[in-house]
Amino acid sequence: MKKVDLHIHTIPSLSDKEFFFSLNSLKDYAEKLELDCIAITNHNLFDKGQFEQISSELPIKVFPGIEIDLEAGHILLISENEDLEDFDLKCKKVTELIKTRTDSISYEQLIEIFPLLSRYLLIPHYDKKPNIKIETLGKLGDNIFCGEVTSVRKFKACLAESDKLVPVIFSDCRFVEGMINYPTRQTYIDANDDSLMALKGCLFDKNKVYLSKEEGNEFFQATDDGIILSTGLNVIIGERSTGKTYTLEKIINGIENVKYIEQFSLLQNDEEKFKELVTTRHSLVSENYLKEFKDVIYEVNDVDIKSNNQEVEKYLGSLKKFASESDKLDSFSKCKLYNETKFELDDLENLKALIKATKLLLDNVEYKALINKHVSEKSLKDLFFELIHNYKIKYTKNLERSFVNDLTERIKDDLKIRSSSTSIEDIDFSKIQLDKLKVSKFNQLVSNLQRENVIDSKEIRGFKVVAKTKKFTGASQLQKKSKSRLAFSEAFENYNKPYKYLISLKSIAIEETDYYKYFVDIEYKTLNKHGFPVSGGERSEFNLLHEISDALKHDILMIDEPESSFDNIFLKNEVNELIKEISKEIPVIVVTHNNTIGASIKPDFLLYTQKKIVDGDIKYEVYFGHPMSKVLKNHEGKEIQNIDILFNCLEAGEEAYYERKQKAYEILKN
Repeated sequence: MKKVDLHIHTIPSLSDKEFFFSLNSLKDYAEKLELDCIAITNHNLFDKGQFEQISSELPIKVFPGIEIDLEAGHILLISENEDLEDFDLKCKKVTELIKTRTDSISYEQLIEIFPLLSRYLLIPHYDKKPNIKIETLGKLGDNIFCGEVTSVRKFKACLAESDKLVPVIFSDCRFVEGMINYPTRQTYIDANDDSLMALKGCLFDKNKVYLSKEEGNEFFQATDDGIILSTGLNVIIGERSTGKTYTLEKIINGIENVKYIEQFSLLQNDEEKFKELVTTRHSLVSENYLKEFKDVIYEVNDVDIKSNNQEVEKYLGSLKKFASESDKLDSFSKCKLYNETKFELDDLENLKALIKATKLLLDNVEYKALINKHVSEKSLKDLFFELIHNYKIKYTKNLERSFVNDLTERIKDDLKIRSSSTSIEDIDFSKIQLDKLKVSKFNQLVSNLQRENVIDSKEIRGFKVVAKTKKFTGASQLQKKSKSRLAFSEAFENYNKPYKYLISLKSIAIEETDYYKYFVDIEYKTLNKHGFPVSGGERSEFNLLHEISDALKHDILMIDEPESSFDNIFLKNEVNELIKEISKEIPVIVVTHNNTIGASIKPDFLLYTQKKIVDGDIKYEVYFGHPMSKVLKNHEGKEIQNIDILFNCLEAGEEAYYERKQKAYEILKN
């Protein structure tokens, strides 16, 4: 079994922030984490001299490599430690092609530089940004069999799904002077030796990659000083001030994308603040509901009825004057082109969108079989060419009309200069009528939108969050919505006349992109299981359940002493069950003093923290093991009795437990 980290940075590149590499830190990291081999994979470059220095200083196998920007994604290309001159020359060609942070090379350029890809180990960013596109993976073919992921959760998900690549997880770390904590993102590979070919041979097989050396994929190392965690449910216990929160924070430092619910953070006694919090959490519901209305606002905002009316007045005035002068027309004003109107041009945007959509269907590789199941490739090609043909015809007609319009306008201008007669003003009646129709429809739409209506309802463990539309009732509500001191009094006078109200909003210093927010109020109500608004205590319970439910967007969930804010019945009936469900998907860590959480939740792994004073300094020790194990051990193998820990931390001691059980509970029960 080999413990490897094949993604290490030692030189800043265009893609990095500036850092100063420390060889001592890299040596400490390799020793402390007991690594068997590493790879140096800097962004789009390889430094042969530095690599040789690192190889000579480290007592483990070091592979030369490079992290390449390939077709907008990242891929690791790792070589055996042989023929460094040739590898160095090839990497220099990559460096020459990457001039800016946004540059990347194509697949064709890659195989031109590295024609025999099978000689190397290729590891794409898989469930990790910026990931290699599926189309690019298809081009690389059999050279790709494993992919880099960012978390334990993603690692296990890839193992579980048969169509996923073999997962690997690496540090992707920059090693600098004075590092306090080292990353614990490494992969165990069941290889007999540390040659590149041996590692490649194992990376074809999901049964040969592990998160831990002896416990397979059910456990992983969480800190560089040896703390082990289950990939399921972990409970941390310990007496007051023995380092539980310290341990939690140390774990957080080594893991990305953590959901951390801190002690007392969810207590909620202020009803208004609670409403704001719920509204913020569900803002996406409001955004999605008003998304199309937002587009309507943009379109109606371009309508200027006042200007249209002025144009009509000017047109009518010029028409009357022209009619009154009909018996005095000169030869120029009698010309047919004198009051000629323009040809209308066809709008080609929809046709362009259809062509683009058809091309997307034709070019798609990932879903080609599904697309062709319903529409044959021949039919798509025929449609594509016919759409282009139609586009060319209409585009040509538009060019012809534009030419005639321009020519007509020049002639008209010339005639008007020479004539003393009044000319009739140009006017676009179709646009003016369309604008009137838009305003009418807009007024009707807003009226419908402002009616009280339930637009969303979501249940969370007995609670229900209901979103309802309603009218704003005053200018103060609009001011609160804007989170500013802007005056909305004058604008609100037109609130029931939507178009006029929109015009009024233009005089207030708010962004055009925010106008849509001021037409309808979306109110969120949180109800208990009886259908009534939640009380203060229920608000806190709802917050906890919501935050735990939200954890699946993250890679790990940490909860610090939930019993500090909630009663045991709620913890047992609601929280425990939800935590157990989530721990099937992501690792969960709960810090507790409470036996309802500590024991009845039935965790997969137990951690116990202990504080000691050694030579005047505070030292925290962590013991861990299965909850039913008689002893727990620390990373050095030192043991401690589990039963004593459970009694002292969860029951106030063995004597207190039996006294309470025999003298109180049994009497009450009888």
